Amino acid sequence: MATPVKVYGPPLSTAVSRVLACLHEKGVDYQLISVNMAKGEHKKPDYLKIQPFGQVPAFEDEDISLFESRAICRYICNKYADKGNKGLYGMNPLAKASIDQWLEAEGQSFSPPSSTLVFQLAFAPRMKLKQDEGVIRQNEEKLAKVLDVYEKRLGGSRFLAGDEFSLADLSHLPNTQYLVNATDRGELITSRENVGRWWSEISSRESWQKVVEMQKPT
Repeated sequence: MATPVKVYGPPLSTAVSRVLACLHEKGVDYQLISVNMAKGEHKKPDYLKIQPFGQVPAFEDEDISLFESRAICRYICNKYADKGNKGLYGMNPLAKASIDQWLEAEGQSFSPPSSTLVFQLAFAPRMKLKQDEGVIRQNEEKLAKVLDVYEKRLGGSRFLAGDEFSLADLSHLPNTQYLVNATDRGELITSRENVGRWWSEISSRESWQKVVEMQKPT
């Protein structure tokens, strides 16, 4: 029997939840290992051996260790190609390239402004930190421009990389979940006809709903 892979970090982390969603899509057994960041466990020498930047997630599969969530997802899809959702990372070079380009769009264009908004609007109040209205306004404008591109793309395609749900869509789930459900800027997503339709479909997937359930307070 194969040893479960190990994922280090809390499900509330957007990067950790991205990996968890991928594991659920692929039907790969895993062990979730708590990292108490409030106590500085992410900065301890043993942890830094597998996550040199002292962040989450960290990932281990037998003697392999990885630390960047999108790279971990690609690895899971390639290593466990015959499990679960076989087309999650494409079935041919062209499909993979299409998925990769939208993964890059997520990482470089969507994630920076959406992450900033999630922090400013959802986390700063919880952490008793002052919100920066200028930063919020600036990143709202940046994200709106990205979503206008998505709106056009999704007008002619069911999902970002084509007609099948893929890693490109999955990678957008964590930040969008917070944006829609934990801030007052959810209309950035829901007010756009095609983006709203896309979000409703990808967020209702069983794999993601399992992750959302893990994020709820116990």
